[in-house]
Amino acid sequence: MTFRFRRSAIVQPTAALNCAALALAVLAAVPSVTQAFPITPAERSTAQQVASRGVPLSELAENAPDTYTVKRGDTLWHISGMFLKSPWRWPELWGMNLEQIHNPHLIYPGQLLVLEKIDGMARLKLGTTVGGVGDTVKLSPSIRSESSETSAISSIPMNLISPFLTDAMIFDSTQMATAPRIVAVQENRMMVERGDTAYVLGDLGNTRNWQIFRQPKALVDPDTKEVLGYEARYVGSAERKQEGEARPGAQAPAGVPVPASFTITSNKEDVATGDRLAPATVRDFAPFVPHQPASPINGKIVSLYGDAMTAGSNQIVSLNRGARDGLERGTVLALWHEGAVQRDKSVDKGQLIKLPDERIGVVFVFRVFDRMSYGLVLDTTEPTIPGDRVTQP
Repeated sequence: MTFRFRRSAIVQPTAALNCAALALAVLAAVPSVTQAFPITPAERSTAQQVASRGVPLSELAENAPDTYTVKRGDTLWHISGMFLKSPWRWPELWGMNLEQIHNPHLIYPGQLLVLEKIDGMARLKLGTTVGGVGDTVKLSPSIRSESSETSAISSIPMNLISPFLTDAMIFDSTQMATAPRIVAVQENRMMVERGDTAYVLGDLGNTRNWQIFRQPKALVDPDTKEVLGYEARYVGSAERKQEGEARPGAQAPAGVPVPASFTITSNKEDVATGDRLAPATVRDFAPFVPHQPASPINGKIVSLYGDAMTAGSNQIVSLNRGARDGLERGTVLALWHEGAVQRDKSVDKGQLIKLPDERIGVVFVFRVFDRMSYGLVLDTTEPTIPGDRVTQP
């Protein structure tokens, strides 16, 4: 169900600019009584600074449309790119209204986005067309109920990152070394699949649902050579079905532990003895808006997810910067190839020179740990490799 509370003004296109101050247009919002998606302090600060200004006209894309109707399948990144040269400046273009908007990130199919240009600045507002396309534009605030959240468009194509919102994990060394482990499988099989039984020893607490990982790989900082964490390959998931105790009528020898029984609920690979378990995490599909980092960032690509040697657009990379460095979900970073050091080839025995770094794309950060993060590579002109730099865009 969708609830709307409207204060309407009918504005002819030729008068829209002069009447903009009277036409309050806001994004779809989540009422304060519901659980709102997070707005970071940096985004709120940006909103406060630009709520009445927008962005300079010079920041608009060359062919930015005057109006655009949001369609199913659109993403915030796609729409941002239509209006802006720098999609991560989206919060400024919206000019968030903090008094009425609890979450400025929710945009829905069917909404009409209206581009206003006033005194050398541009802003987007929300409107509806009345009396036929191009005739009358009505700008009005609206509020949506929590049941409408699921129809909001995503920031980037979620099919590219949804598995990684839980499956891609970075652990510290002690966590993996002491994690519960599979010590035996059903009927002494070498491998087990969905529906089979595995037996687990370790500290399970009260957790019922678990994820299964294998072969942790050390992630080493390209600069300091410090181990930042361990990336473990995701194998599948399991549910605890029986506590570790002897069956009625059976008696375990003194001091011999009895493992807990688990049912394999899904598997990406065959589950094997020795695999480690970690509590299942909740997959967070909350929209997150593309934005610049709050402070300057100078980091590097640590590794490419999986077995790839290079990564192009729409592939996952890990970064040697995380929450402690100010990164958060939705942070956009510029991606650079470092220029090679070589000799001046224009003369014999030329001096050493360093070629300039070349910008080759952007990275959209979607999952953040303390010292590291995962990002989706976007809009690359060349494949990226470990050691490539990331900075503020």
